[in-house]
Parts: sequence; C-alpha cells; structure tokens
Amino acid sequence: MLMDLWTQKGIITLFACATQMCAFLMLGATECFLLAVMAYDRYVAICNPLHYPLVMNHKFCIQLVSACWISGIPVHIGMTVQIFTLPFCECNQINHFFCDIPPMLKLACGDIFVNEMVVYICAVLFVTLPFMLILGSYSRIISTILKLPSNTGRTKAFSTCSSHLIVVVLFYGSATVTYLKPQSNQYKGIDKLLSLFYTILTPMFNPMIYSLRNKDVTEALRRVLPKSLAMRDNRS
Repeated sequence: MLMDLWTQKGIITLFACATQMCAFLMLGATECFLLAVMAYDRYVAICNPLHYPLVMNHKFCIQLVSACWISGIPVHIGMTVQIFTLPFCECNQINHFFCDIPPMLKLACGDIFVNEMVVYICAVLFVTLPFMLILGSYSRIISTILKLPSNTGRTKAFSTCSSHLIVVVLFYGSATVTYLKPQSNQYKGIDKLLSLFYTILTPMFNPMIYSLRNKDVTEALRRVLPKSLAMRDNRS
C-alpha cells in the first residue's frame, strides 16, 4: 500500500496479490485468537485472582500464543489457493485498497457458491467463534465485578478490561460485518470503509488504547495537554 501511494501506479501481480491475501488472512486470524486469549487472561485475573500465577504461567502463555499463530496457517493457505485457481473475467481491476476475499470473488467468473460457503465457514471459525469465547469470558467477568463489595474494586476491574473491550469492538465489529453480510454491489463503499478499521485504524489505535492504562503515560498526558492548550490560547 505504501509503494502504491508513493508510485501512484496501483499495479500488483497475481502472485503478489495471492501472497498479500494469504498473509492478511493469517495475521487476521491470529489477531482474532489473540484477542480471545487476552479475554481469557482477564477472566482468570478477575474471576480467579489467587490461581492466576498458577494458571497463566509462562509455559502456558507460550503455548497459547503459539497455537494462535499456527492454527490458521494451513486453512488460509488452502483458501487462498482455492480462490486464485478460479477463472477470472477480463476485468482485472480490484475495487479495493488491497487483495481481499470479497473483491477477488467479484472478479471471478462462473459459480462461486462453494467458495462463498468456504468463506462463511472460515469466518465463523476464525471470527465468530473467538468472538463468542470473548463474550462468554466477559459475561463471567461482569457477573464477578458486579458482586464486588466496593466501588473502588469495580472501577479497577473495569479499567483492566476497558482497553481490550475497545479494541474488540473496533476489530470484530468491522470484520464481522464485512465477511458475514451478503455479497452485493451496493456494499462496495461500505466494504472499503470497514476494511480501514481492521487493517489501519485498529492497529494504529492499539498502542494509544493500551498505553492509556499506564499511569506514567496518563500523567504525562495530563501535564502536556494543559501546556499545549495554554500555548494555543497565548498565540490566539
């Protein structure tokens, strides 16, 4: 994308397009599973705090992260091969920011029903299923938080989960709508807009969202923002 912005050509070979799609799908699936693992981590920390060091030990964390990275690789390689072995029509212009599944299927000729079903099944396995695990974890978390006797404990528990919840809503909301809604020409503009959320905006906001939980960062912002506003007022 950076190369296209620099050269203003917007040309990509078929092999490079397939490579881009495969990498995007594998990284997207990993992100989904990692968010589910993070929800489980918060569930153990809030619902079973005394057992947290025993449950979330270093070895188990490495196993979880390794499983997140490895689980989607063979499936998405197979899906990429299946899509790029389709016969494509004469039009070779991808109406999208990058090589994604919906715009590539729109260029294919013939019956793509089987391919769409494979996409829906993979979306359920790699997007919806982790999302349901996150909902299950947070239902238990919220139930536990509401039972806490002090407001201070509730506030601290909610602050622990707030950054993760924001990222989940941004990422899963846009990705779920994109891959589980019916394919239609009237959604072209919406597809592009939603793709910006889970490919650019969410990764860009991640450091900001998670850093706001850091006390040093929060204090630095509190010191910097009043100074910036004061300097702007003096200039005006």
